Amino acid sequence: MNTFLGRRARMAAATMSTAGLMLVAGCTSSGGDKDAGATAEGVRLVKAGQLTTCTHLPYPPFQSEIKGTVQGFDVALIDLAAKDLGVKQRIIDTPFENFKTGAFLNSGQCDVAAAGMTITAERKKNVDFCAPYFNATQAVLVDKKSGITSLADIKAKGKRLGAQAQTTGEDYVKQKGYDPVSFESSDAVLNGLRTGQVQAVVIDYPVVQRWLKDKANAEAFAVVDNLNTGEQYGFSVRKGNTRLLEVINKALKDAKGDGTYKKLYEQWIGPYHADNPATS
Repeated sequence: MNTFLGRRARMAAATMSTAGLMLVAGCTSSGGDKDAGATAEGVRLVKAGQLTTCTHLPYPPFQSEIKGTVQGFDVALIDLAAKDLGVKQRIIDTPFENFKTGAFLNSGQCDVAAAGMTITAERKKNVDFCAPYFNATQAVLVDKKSGITSLADIKAKGKRLGAQAQTTGEDYVKQKGYDPVSFESSDAVLNGLRTGQVQAVVIDYPVVQRWLKDKANAEAFAVVDNLNTGEQYGFSVRKGNTRLLEVINKALKDAKGDGTYKKLYEQWIGPYHADNPATS
């Protein structure tokens, strides 16, 4: 995903409990506050004793608030890095625009950004990414009553297309000559489709995959196209924070090696297949 749009920033999770009340985040700033203590691994945190993660809610199945706690695939993966650091994760909900510029990372407000974010050359100018942890495609999701059978159909039939603002999905369709209706979040995109504001949307396939698990959604809406845009998701940290990247990359490598990644994938996204590009 890869989204951004000015949105009211708010704190999502505050205290962490051993029962997992708080979500974990997987990156820390090597620069951070001078008074913040370094972990045993030599990673200096923005706030001692916790890994502070910036995200943008909601973006299920990667991160969303469930029963008062932010949970999801990204959250669970970053938890692994936090565990290796011997700390808990604290999550801050911020405008997605900050992930593009790295503002909250570079100003020392967060250690890591985790938001189903596509790695792009433009974003690499402002932040450093860990190794890709997910290969993503864009889905064209439509109202079954619209008669749309492909992306090209949307323009040919004069239908309205929606996308999440500042995302790679929105960028892709704009490059193809479309003028999509911009929505603030993935939930807003899907609600726009549900309420008839648009008849089709382009959005990250994992989001659609999760959404269509609901029987009512599956009966009314369908994926008619899957756009392989070569996107890969990554967690980002402040530029030059190589020590934290090492911790995150090791946590991801270990998770794929011991089966934890597969287990989390099936819990949050869906069936795991070794030959699925998203899991490679």
